[in-house]
Amino acid sequence: MERYFTSGWHEDLRRHVREFAEREVRPRISEMESSRAVAYELSGLIARQGWIGVTIGREYGGMGAGHLAKTIIIEELARVCGAMGAMVQASQLGVAKIIHFGSALQKRTWLPRVAAGDCLPTIATTEPESGGHVLGMATTAVRDGDDYILNGRKVFVGNSHVGDVHGVVVRTGEGSKGLSAFLVESDRPGFSLAPHQPAMGLHGFSFGELIFDNCRVPAANLLGGEGQGLAVAYSSSVLYGRPNLTAVSLGIHQAAFEETTALCIERERYGAPLAQLNSIKLRLGRMKSRLMTARLAAYHAVHLLDQGLPCDAELMNAKYLNYETSVESARDAMEIHAASGLFTDRPVERYLRDAQHIYAPAGTSDIQLLRLGEVALGTDKGQWSERLAELVRTVEPRRRLGQLETVGHPA
Repeated sequence: MERYFTSGWHEDLRRHVREFAEREVRPRISEMESSRAVAYELSGLIARQGWIGVTIGREYGGMGAGHLAKTIIIEELARVCGAMGAMVQASQLGVAKIIHFGSALQKRTWLPRVAAGDCLPTIATTEPESGGHVLGMATTAVRDGDDYILNGRKVFVGNSHVGDVHGVVVRTGEGSKGLSAFLVESDRPGFSLAPHQPAMGLHGFSFGELIFDNCRVPAANLLGGEGQGLAVAYSSSVLYGRPNLTAVSLGIHQAAFEETTALCIERERYGAPLAQLNSIKLRLGRMKSRLMTARLAAYHAVHLLDQGLPCDAELMNAKYLNYETSVESARDAMEIHAASGLFTDRPVERYLRDAQHIYAPAGTSDIQLLRLGEVALGTDKGQWSERLAELVRTVEPRRRLGQLETVGHPA
């Protein structure tokens, strides 16, 4: 695995997360699937491992280990349970806005709590009417003395029901410069949650609706300055959302491949294991090829991000490729399993359901291709990874990894 940009430290981290996921997460999956309820306790347990703080600097109690380490953590959790991989990736979006746009006080207040697992952050931009069209949002914040008053709704918010502080992008004026972002604590008066609605997959994960009804927020909770909301939304989506969702897809893809390979070895047809049939070998070969290519794309993109190099196109491609190939391989897995794959005593049908959830967030596959087309034509509007390179690059990765003493914070 070290051929894919990882060091021995990264592989120690992988083993550590995988052991935790097998021990603590896998035994809870059956209950999560049957109840389809939010996994509050498990989300908190994972947070207390310190992994939400993987990209938070050590001066705030974080791991300071970068985006490749983050990818491995999310991937290994998603390999066992897509819902918990999604939980960690969504929290990382909340981390991004504070790292890049938080004031010194906001960073001192929130980052140590996030790193310790005492706080799960979110980011909220999508609205019922505007969908992914950020400039179409209608939720407002109006200045009132030393406060702002928020009114409106946000939907499809990752970690909506387990989040402790929400990064909310709202309208404070007209046009693209009329968006601003605020930190809104979950216990603030005027803030509420719509009831949790289970979806097709990712059972245990919450991505619900936030409601603001004359919710009064101190001006000190403003992220950056007025008018920086678009930058908060886009940078979080590009630099964290795309690679994070890539990692979830990669973990699900790995799980589907492992489960299908095991089935082909153990199940017999025509007096011999399925694995001896050339038609099956061809299917498995395609799955293996997709998985290898997807992992290379994912790791290469975040390696560039850790180096502080321009990599918007690589991040787009990684998200597109990993989603598409994970769904293709999940379908192959279902077809190889045949009728047995339709029942819940095997996890393969869960992989297909969970993989589909990665399509829309941070841009659908069509959006990624459109943006890549603009890059090819030279008509793109610049790279967020280049604009924020100095903020992304904390210390040299090799030196940073050599200084780390552990692969995570114990619970």
